[in-house]
Amino acid sequence: MNSKALRNSARGQDCTLQIAGVCNYNPETTVLAHLPDESHGMGHKADDISAAFACSSCHDCIDGRHTVKLTGEDREFYLRRGQTRTLRHWVDAGLVTVKGAA
Repeated sequence: MNSKALRNSARGQDCTLQIAGVCNYNPETTVLAHLPDESHGMGHKADDISAAFACSSCHDCIDGRHTVKLTGEDREFYLRRGQTRTLRHWVDAGLVTVKGAA
């Protein structure tokens, strides 16, 4: 699933990963960072729904391009926390809807 609206929604947003000691907390650098899931493969990003708002520093860290190297457990924690925070933002903004939600 690709969605320009979801990708564009990252502009100017706070980073939802907020990796301790890494995050630059600069919304001007925030992009939609795709997270690993079953829809990605060699040369193919994951679906846009499997993503989080990431500042440039946190994005580099989760992609292994930062001097800070996370343990697998810490990386998984930040990825899932960021994805959940991003999904909540999309629901609040009406970009993602949940059927039957009150």
